[in-house]
Amino acid sequence: MSYLAPVKDMLFGIKHLADIDQVSRLPGFEDAGYDTAQAVLEECARFNQDVLAPLNWEGDKNPSSWKDTVVTTTPGFKEAFKQYAEGGWQGLQHPVDFGGQGLPKTIGAACGEMLNSANMSFALCPLLTDGAIEALLTAGSDELKATYLEKLVSGQWTGTMNLTEPQAGSDLAAVRTRAESQPDGTYKVFGTKIYITYGEHDMAENIVHLVLARVPGAPEGVKGISLFVVPKFMVGEGGVLGERNDVFCVSIEHKLGIKASPTAVLQFGDHGGAVGDLVGQENRGLEYMFIMMNAARYAVGVQGIAIAERAYQKAVGYAKDRVQSRPVDGSLPASAPIIHHPDVKRMLMTMRASTEGCRALALTAAAAYDAAHHHPDADARKQNAAFYEFMVPLVKGYSTEQSLEVTSMGVQVHGGMGFIEETGAAQYYRDAKILTIYEGTTAIQANDLVGRKTARDGGQTAKGIAAHVEATEAELLAQGGANAAAVAAKLKAARLAFVDVVEFIVANTRSNPNAAFAGSVPYLMLAGNLMAGWQLARSLLVAEAALASGDCGDFGPGFMQAKITTARFYADHLLTRAPGVRDAIVEGAESVTGLALESF
Repeated sequence: MSYLAPVKDMLFGIKHLADIDQVSRLPGFEDAGYDTAQAVLEECARFNQDVLAPLNWEGDKNPSSWKDTVVTTTPGFKEAFKQYAEGGWQGLQHPVDFGGQGLPKTIGAACGEMLNSANMSFALCPLLTDGAIEALLTAGSDELKATYLEKLVSGQWTGTMNLTEPQAGSDLAAVRTRAESQPDGTYKVFGTKIYITYGEHDMAENIVHLVLARVPGAPEGVKGISLFVVPKFMVGEGGVLGERNDVFCVSIEHKLGIKASPTAVLQFGDHGGAVGDLVGQENRGLEYMFIMMNAARYAVGVQGIAIAERAYQKAVGYAKDRVQSRPVDGSLPASAPIIHHPDVKRMLMTMRASTEGCRALALTAAAAYDAAHHHPDADARKQNAAFYEFMVPLVKGYSTEQSLEVTSMGVQVHGGMGFIEETGAAQYYRDAKILTIYEGTTAIQANDLVGRKTARDGGQTAKGIAAHVEATEAELLAQGGANAAAVAAKLKAARLAFVDVVEFIVANTRSNPNAAFAGSVPYLMLAGNLMAGWQLARSLLVAEAALASGDCGDFGPGFMQAKITTARFYADHLLTRAPGVRDAIVEGAESVTGLALESF
């Protein structure tokens, strides 16, 4: 089954949850209202459905290859990337000053989902380039911006993020790559970096590496790391490419999934030193790199939603075609398509509700990002920034963990055929696994949620968000009806569980850190579950009001009724997990850490 972008559901979220009309009132976004969103999403859907989706299976069968430092991508990728760049898709969210379209993240997030649903291996190249652009916009000198940004925004060049080393893993305090200052103001970089996505490829004429390294005499640990721009080819006046820099790909990894995306081992400085330029100030590199990482973490969460959507579509298609067994209610006299069976419906509804809930969460967070950066009022910027920052580990952590559940169910719906590679269901399951690992594992996201986002302000941001959830509960009860009342009850139970855990985290992070962090990932999952459920509850309010008024707009009554049913299912089957997770966190910490190490 080919990919069909869920444009209608995206537009529903953009219009009714993210409130694109409000976003379009922000300075700089005056032309980015609903009509613009619709036009951009429809064009984006055509490109991804027609150009990138057909290459996805080919990339899994015929992945990128390495020989003598040269990486050759999957047949068709180079030509598709040329079309991607010429279509202006790389610059969608980036400033007009550097050749971008300057559209809000609220629109860009939906386009990013389509790109990743169509072909996640391909999408990783633009994803890393976006991060490099963000870092240079924030911390780059005027000279660096002039040299690199226009070419990166156009897609003529691509970008990478070089953090990890063989001995360091996620512990960046252990980074050993060194950078030595030169008389001309440049630096020479020496070291090895691993797990570098699209660190070498044949799709663009230059690759711009952003590299963490230490200068001589730098402080130990993360406070002594600097950030450098190290291009594959040296850049001369007017952006003219010069000689090859001293950075080479010595191998690429053989992976469980995303096989078409080359994951490179890069060697810097084996032939005298790779020439690089300092970004910002010495010893502030980690601060700047976190700009890239924060953008990438949100984007990886969107990847989770994207791969879940692709798995859901494939499972639905199979369930409608695969004939096996009579329905248990006797509604048909002979064997029927398996979509008639209650447990298959349960799996498909779980896949659908989870995906739509995470999409709604991500779009709402994107609107907060836009307001945090463009709202004219400082207090509004501050409030939206706090909301967005709280949501990033949830979008990344919860959406990617849910993508594993959804893609696993996709295999299960296919039965034995799902375990056979030729059906394609297994690829989504394999591709999804990396999402819970790269750009910070789920535990790293959870540690961030506990330490920086919850304990640091005494739980005030978390409780403030819970108050907004409570307001939605009141709206549901005021609207009336069986569905609204049922969702309100489940939402309240999940909210109270969340608040209990927030109080537990605040009380224990300093005095009993093992207890607080033993429940960090369950806390992230509870919080993500609540926030996605909250957005679907808001969706139910919109859909019921539309049906009551008879004004469903372009969406139609069938879409609105399906939205109500999906929100009710989420509340009944997914939100109900929250109180049990609360009990495990608040009452179960001791059993996590109680077993003697020698007993493992």
